[in-house]
Amino acid sequence: MHIEVVPLPPRRPAGLSPSWLAHAPHRLMFFIGASNVLLAMLWWALWLLAVRFGLWTPPALSIPPGWLHAFLMQYLVLPSFVFGFLLTTFPRWMGLPELQRWHYVPVGLGLMGGQLAILLGAAGLEVGLTVGLWMALAGWSAALAILGRLLADEKGRTWHARSCFAGLVLGWLGVAMFLAFVLGAPADWAFASIKLGGFGLLLPVYVTVAHRMFPFFAGNSVPGYQAWRPLWWLGAVWALAMVHLGLELVHGYAWLWLADAPLLALTGYAVWRWWPRRAAGSPPMPGLLAVLFIGTVWLPATFALYLAQSLTYLASGEFILGRAPMHALFIGFFGSLLVGMVTRVTQGHSGRPLQMYGIAWFAFVAIQVVATLRILAEVLPDPGLWQAVAAVGWLVALSPWVDRIGRIYLSPRRDGRPG
Repeated sequence: MHIEVVPLPPRRPAGLSPSWLAHAPHRLMFFIGASNVLLAMLWWALWLLAVRFGLWTPPALSIPPGWLHAFLMQYLVLPSFVFGFLLTTFPRWMGLPELQRWHYVPVGLGLMGGQLAILLGAAGLEVGLTVGLWMALAGWSAALAILGRLLADEKGRTWHARSCFAGLVLGWLGVAMFLAFVLGAPADWAFASIKLGGFGLLLPVYVTVAHRMFPFFAGNSVPGYQAWRPLWWLGAVWALAMVHLGLELVHGYAWLWLADAPLLALTGYAVWRWWPRRAAGSPPMPGLLAVLFIGTVWLPATFALYLAQSLTYLASGEFILGRAPMHALFIGFFGSLLVGMVTRVTQGHSGRPLQMYGIAWFAFVAIQVVATLRILAEVLPDPGLWQAVAAVGWLVALSPWVDRIGRIYLSPRRDGRPG
């Protein structure tokens, strides 16, 4: 008996779908972070352009716009990526089962909903600011509850995980303090929140991840590489970061050099020890590794600027560099490593080659230009103009990259594997 077999139609590639976001924590949180970074910087660029050129009048805010900009970047934009990474790696570092979607979806809803509501508040819907801050605090609380439970379930002690968690606890405190300020607490609470975001949350977490992962990445890519990641170095950076933070909180700018001089030495030494040495005849360092080490050079550069400013202030009482050191840290160090690490995780967890591609290179190089421009804006004539240009430059640098990675998070893995 003849049975006619009708061939199946060729399989079409799956279209973009939001349903893929819940398949892995990095998908959801990186997508939210990518959306948040463009939304936050679009609002800030429009505000700076409005102030500088007077083309329109931005809605009046009950808090200084610069403080809101600092809060968004420190507690909603960059932490979205941080949580995406840590919710993925904590179970792997500790040898525990991977998290399920009910663990991380509430975190994403809190951070994304919080930022959208806050930006509505910035656009004139006053209640949005308070609602958004409560949502952000709820998302943060969910994340700390999940990660804290993993630490409690771990049989041993993963010090890098505990270091990151300590930074996150200080970050939660910063969110709560900013909310308290909006609800009526003194302005000092907002000032402390902003300072906690940089030296209490982001610097310790970024440095901890670099300390654990960068030598590991180099060891997998460079023949004969000797990993260097002593815990004493991480502990010393933590202690000095707390000294710097404490001095900032009491406005002890003339004495920041007491922390920043040793931080310059420690971070400069780490860059030297981590940087792979190319043997004669060996292939060049892979681009995806090179961007991490190039980005890390911004760390000693940051403390060199802080040191110069502190010593000048001690000698003359002049605050010569303004916010230049802070932007070297935030745009140069945090921004460069954001592009490098997110590109690496996205490529690897989507079944793509672990390599830099054209759009990622453009984003990374453009971030170096934006960081340099924002630093120079503090000493150039007409600083408002250059600050606005730098904000627009941030959008130009990251928009194509965000579009590409966003499409990846909305699509299945190329290799057909789950996640």
